[in-house]
Amino acid sequence: MPVIPAEQVHAGPQPSQEELVQTLLAGQTLLDDTPDHVIQVVDVLKSYGEVLDAYSINLIYQAEEQFLNPFPVLKYLDGDLSPAKLWRHFWHDRINFEYAEYCMKAMLWHGTGGLDEYLDSPEFASNCEAIIACKRRRDPLQGLLHPLFPQFLPELIRTAATTHALGQFWRIMSDLFIDLAEAEANGEVSSIAGVVDFIRDRLVAAAGNPITYKVRIAGKDFWVLPPEAGLTFLVDVAVPYVEAVFLRGTPFLGTVSFNAQAKQISADQSSFKYGALYADPLPSMGAGIPPSLCMQDMYRHLPERLHNWYHNCTRGEGDVRVKICQSFQKSMFCVTNAAIAGTMPNPLDTDDPEQQAANRAYAQAWAGRLMGCQRVALLPG
Repeated sequence: MPVIPAEQVHAGPQPSQEELVQTLLAGQTLLDDTPDHVIQVVDVLKSYGEVLDAYSINLIYQAEEQFLNPFPVLKYLDGDLSPAKLWRHFWHDRINFEYAEYCMKAMLWHGTGGLDEYLDSPEFASNCEAIIACKRRRDPLQGLLHPLFPQFLPELIRTAATTHALGQFWRIMSDLFIDLAEAEANGEVSSIAGVVDFIRDRLVAAAGNPITYKVRIAGKDFWVLPPEAGLTFLVDVAVPYVEAVFLRGTPFLGTVSFNAQAKQISADQSSFKYGALYADPLPSMGAGIPPSLCMQDMYRHLPERLHNWYHNCTRGEGDVRVKICQSFQKSMFCVTNAAIAGTMPNPLDTDDPEQQAANRAYAQAWAGRLMGCQRVALLPG
């Protein structure tokens, strides 16, 4: 009879919705503050930061250098066509950029927040028309396709805009997570509360960073996301990213029926619960599970301290990617915790009853969203 490792058995009930509300209003952390949690969260975010660095560089390269390329077969090479790079790529000794595209498509498909609103605006449509007119004069294939399929090229531009915006978002998050690891190594951060505060402060500091994007065609610059759109890091990209990737996500192939008659997938996208905070870590590395790609990427960059910690629990190297996924989920609760704290409508120590009510309503809304998540990740382990 198989024995379930002690590390996978969690004692005690999961936090209730009211407990989550009280935790958020008290300025406390969702994740239990233990030394093991600090190791897991800081080190897995360090590896994730290194992976996001590669993701960010590639997404921005795709959006700028592979713009409206009908056959982007070399888009994952970042312009490096050396024999060594090609060999590593085809031997699959590389970062899985497919996961970055999965996250981008989730943002594009769910379409929430200010970025999506601008992509639906007449101003964006006008920018697309100017870009397409210039491209059609230089590209016979696109000149032929556009009259036949008038929504095809605008949709590709919409995809490129989301790709570039996500690349800019991940650039900031990569630097944040690597700086967090350095702060912990220097003794500036020593607790989960310190981790959440560090992330919150950096998110707030970057909140107003502009999100812009232009392409160069035939020696002329064309704005896709102009400064006049007023898009910013936190509200227009970070919050929609949390909604699309942390919460909603997309159904994984092989785990649920895509047959409409089976009705296993809701027709209401807003009710999707396939994101990082809801996912069961156990299927990691299974066929059709996109986060497996990210877990493999983080495994390649895993800090030695965390690698050794994994070796001393459960099945050692045998289930290391599942354990990375579990630690990653804990870290994403910390990031979500920081995002909630950074966007709270009013100071937590306010004495104004109306402001207190607004804070409570905000905390209740988030607690309601978190109730279906893997709250077991918040417990010690």
